Amino acid sequence: MAYKENEGYVAPYHNAAGGWGALKYVALNLYRERVSAGNLNTLLSQNQPDGFDCPGCAWPDRHHASTFEFCENGVKAVAAEATSKRVRPEFFAKHTVTELMQQTDYELEQHGRLTDPMVYDSSSDKYVPIAWDEAFALIGRHLNALEDPNQAAFYTSGRASNEAAFLYQLFVRMYGTNNFPDCSNMCHEATSRGLPGTVGIGKGTVTLDDFELADTIMIFGQNPATNHPRMMGELRECAKRGTSIVSINPLKERGLERFQDPQSPLEMMTNGATRISSMFVQPKLSGDFALIKAVAKRVVELDDEAVAAGRPRVLDTDFIASHTIGFHEFARDLRDESWHVLLEESGVEREQIERLTRLYVSSERVIACWGMGLTQHKNSLATIQMLSNLMMMRGNIGRPGAGLCPVRGHSNVQGDRTVGIEEQPTQAFLDRLQHVFGFEPPRHHGYDVVSTIQAMIDGRVKVFVGLGGNFSSATPDTPFTWAGLRQCELTVHISTKLNRSHLVHGRDALILPTLGRTEIDLQQGVAQGVTVEDSMSMVHISFGINQPASPQLLSEIAIVGRMAQATLGSEKFDWMSRVNDYALIRDDIEKVFDDFYDYNERVSKPGGFHLKVASREREWVTDSAKAQFVVNAVDRDTAVHRARAIHGKKLLTMMTTRSHDQYNTTIYGLDDRYRGVFGLRRVVFINKDDLAMLGFKAGDRVDITSVWDDGVERRADNFLLVEYDIPRGCVGAYYPETNPLVPLASVAVGAGTPTSKSIPVLLHPAKGGDNA
Repeated sequence: MAYKENEGYVAPYHNAAGGWGALKYVALNLYRERVSAGNLNTLLSQNQPDGFDCPGCAWPDRHHASTFEFCENGVKAVAAEATSKRVRPEFFAKHTVTELMQQTDYELEQHGRLTDPMVYDSSSDKYVPIAWDEAFALIGRHLNALEDPNQAAFYTSGRASNEAAFLYQLFVRMYGTNNFPDCSNMCHEATSRGLPGTVGIGKGTVTLDDFELADTIMIFGQNPATNHPRMMGELRECAKRGTSIVSINPLKERGLERFQDPQSPLEMMTNGATRISSMFVQPKLSGDFALIKAVAKRVVELDDEAVAAGRPRVLDTDFIASHTIGFHEFARDLRDESWHVLLEESGVEREQIERLTRLYVSSERVIACWGMGLTQHKNSLATIQMLSNLMMMRGNIGRPGAGLCPVRGHSNVQGDRTVGIEEQPTQAFLDRLQHVFGFEPPRHHGYDVVSTIQAMIDGRVKVFVGLGGNFSSATPDTPFTWAGLRQCELTVHISTKLNRSHLVHGRDALILPTLGRTEIDLQQGVAQGVTVEDSMSMVHISFGINQPASPQLLSEIAIVGRMAQATLGSEKFDWMSRVNDYALIRDDIEKVFDDFYDYNERVSKPGGFHLKVASREREWVTDSAKAQFVVNAVDRDTAVHRARAIHGKKLLTMMTTRSHDQYNTTIYGLDDRYRGVFGLRRVVFINKDDLAMLGFKAGDRVDITSVWDDGVERRADNFLLVEYDIPRGCVGAYYPETNPLVPLASVAVGAGTPTSKSIPVLLHPAKGGDNA
């Protein structure tokens, strides 16, 4: 269905993902960002051995040697850094913070790169220039004036390098707190907390080589064509080899239907495309746990049938006996589970579950990939563990061509956690820090994202420092988050571009502009490289090639080091030596983490090195020294269940999602072409039968309220209804526009992740709207 709005339109997009459409949008973004001719060469160095790592997603590169090793969203990320547009002090002199707050996130992004350190002046409601030394002195005064180090929180974005993150955590722990809210808390925390309980480590077990051997790839809750476009090239090759690819997602995404590889001359010249998925399964929102448990139940039933008939076993009994514990209790729970409950809670028909199960058991080597579609629910940790259980049933962990593949978002979100950005550090890690650096680190657990926001609201956190990111827009319950930030005595944001968080500030506020990954980082006249760890535990080094956007820019490492120097001095640690030579930070990391042995030598080789993942080698870092089957029940008392008991079928479950023209909270443009949305962001994707049931039609405007039990009205107004292929009772909309609907207290059990993929909501005719 096609229809126009004043500012945009909705129309079906019939082309494959990628292809000429991707090249068109690459050109549009380079033009929009006014990237100079010289900086266009930057693209040829992206993901190359002597170049820089993509500042976008964490999908790995096979050989770091292809001439064109970038994708549409990677180009957007690079163009945003390489833009010729600048936000200089003169810009801030023309605009008050109140005026800038009226602009959209897209408009803020379009102003360009920050050039100078700025401090908020309350008398004029404007940011004004400040010298770097004065900025660091202001931070030091605030931190040292706090009664307790735990009154400060230190956020980390997944774009921070290993070196910046390690130096940051060392500074903060020497200061005296483990308050490390980070972007992992909002995305893959269920993976990081759930997998250690089953296979012993919260990382994936596969490498790209395994994709060449896999018989079947199951992709849960992920839209790789938008969020990890370079993954599409790998999936295309798998599909062409005959690998069965199953898309398991409430939305049938175009990229998992057909993909035209821009690096394939034949497909580009013939306008051809490769079919990617051979099966689509569309569970309802929060239905993945029940679906995976249903497949596991059917595997046990098929094994029972095989035993009774004298046929070969379906289960990998050798793996289960040699490598696992807890299977008998798990199998008993599966046999006792009700098919009625599983079908009702998954939203998937029995026949489709049967087809999926038959495919799984007929495949010798299976890879399970997942994104935030699995991790942003109340029971996401249990879902990850159930998926791990399913894979262990047939020995699909630690086998070539098989394994667990959590696909992370930002380029170094996994690496940051590896080197110590963790609000719940292990005692062994803290002991190592104490041994290497000679100080007593804080032993208590710190605040994650949600508890940091609550602590700010309660007045228990008074200083907030953000190493990258856009905290005020990425977080749930927007009005509460903003209220917390505004109660702080100091907010500090280390950023490349203007964003909403600079405008939602504390009494004192600093914007500290930093180098991007594409830019040359000279310290003492020597070009420095930084390292990152991708989703498959490969560590490689990155060197920028562009001239800095401003001579006033400092690297993240220089900013962290000088903050530490201004706060703690240099008596206990020589911060500035690390600022001058990043190799010394890598030496420090090597002293703390055994897996980083010969760090500088190994990372200097093309492609870097692979960090050992014990579970990949069938070594289980658990209390039992075995992989562990974990029993979890289907939860029928969630916020959605309770709200539906009150509101009936009018109650819908909402998922927040990205458009194709955004990366996390960065809005590059206003189109979501694969879903047929152009020039619009305030849209709601809804099933046609739900439209009819609610008395709406496509093109109507609605206001959205979420249902929670704290008496607070949470709303997001004036959204356009778009008819879409999504399960009954489910709707989708973009974030950050719908983040105000996510209650702060609605988090994943055992992980603390906001439940942004399962929000109970009601739709109302838009106030003042023109719905017929």
